[in-house]
Amino acid sequence: MVLWGFRYLAPEPRGRLPVIPCGTACASESIRNTGIFQLRRLPGCGLQTGPGRRFWVNMLRHGYPWEDPAMLETTIAGSLPKPAWLAEPEKLWPAWRLEGAELERGKRDAVLVWLKEQEDAGVDIVSNGEQFRSHFVHGFLEHIDGIDWQRMTKMGIRDDRYVVDVPTVTGPVQRKGPVHAEEVRFTRRHTRHRMKFTLPGPMTICDTIADAHYGRRADMAMAFAELLNQEALELEALGVDVIQFDEPAFNVFMDDVNDWGIVALQRAAQGLRCKTAVHICYGYGIEANVEWKKTLGSEWRQYEAIFPALNQSRIDQVSLECANSKVPLSLLGLLDSKEIMVGAIDVASLDVESPEQVSSTIDAALEFVDCERLLPCTNCGMAPLPRDVATGKLQALADGASIVRKRLSVSV
Repeated sequence: MVLWGFRYLAPEPRGRLPVIPCGTACASESIRNTGIFQLRRLPGCGLQTGPGRRFWVNMLRHGYPWEDPAMLETTIAGSLPKPAWLAEPEKLWPAWRLEGAELERGKRDAVLVWLKEQEDAGVDIVSNGEQFRSHFVHGFLEHIDGIDWQRMTKMGIRDDRYVVDVPTVTGPVQRKGPVHAEEVRFTRRHTRHRMKFTLPGPMTICDTIADAHYGRRADMAMAFAELLNQEALELEALGVDVIQFDEPAFNVFMDDVNDWGIVALQRAAQGLRCKTAVHICYGYGIEANVEWKKTLGSEWRQYEAIFPALNQSRIDQVSLECANSKVPLSLLGLLDSKEIMVGAIDVASLDVESPEQVSSTIDAALEFVDCERLLPCTNCGMAPLPRDVATGKLQALADGASIVRKRLSVSV
């Protein structure tokens, strides 16, 4: 899509006219030759093409200034808070408050609530907020054979950032059957928006479960990558538009990422025709992660070690933490072949951002990312946050993106 600004040059100027995608020779040449419009390319926007007829359609529908809905599309990184009637609020590992059929109905009701909240806020690419899962990793692992949930092993997570009891792999892993198919069918049926679905990445799974069978993390990761690929292909067929693999472990084991982590990630995404994404953040806004960030110094440069290899991968999108972080945004330039989900919402703070704060983060990222490759997003999942805070942050995300979108959609 080419984003052009047109200035009206008729005897009685009407002010700024909408930015239009003007890709066909017929549309672009005829407009430029009339003498009525002045054509200017907007800064930060690339030179891909799109249908020129959208100019006339949107002139009639929207008047001016026109906000291009296909630019700076918003989405969320993953989880949303469980309603208090469904599970313990403000917990990363919440206990369910319902059982049996009531629990399943409660999960579906929670999905409907969050779909409505996202759509009302103006989020473009929605998700079910992981309402069917108690945890972003274990929600998948609970349906896998070869894992002994009675054999709990004390294990340091994210290079001993925190220690928890985790289940143990005791034999070859395999799916018992489709894991998330029913929740995807339900979610797809209740939204016309494009839909994202998140799965744990192979490396992060291996950093969240003990191994008493494979012997090497790389081998176990490839085994899980095969299962994830089976699942992802089925979910794509059910109408998922974006499949995202969550890999917070990529920010911890950078050598392993380059040795086998990206290989395992690509195996998990093999054969997918929908958009594929990887989410790499500095963790949920829990105390252990907040304290760890304090040890990282004045600049967080972990991304620098893995972006060059990731840029060469087949993954389409990369989701990053940018809001209130110490990540040098210049590192985004290392991902010039990827769409980038820029975290513009701080999930470690209870303060709801203003739209202007969100737009400021987006503007800073636009110094290094073309606008057609940038998707405003949250830093990470919002499961541990109060529900009203998460709702406010969704609105701020959409409103902040709209501020930038409108500005880019009007010729300077």
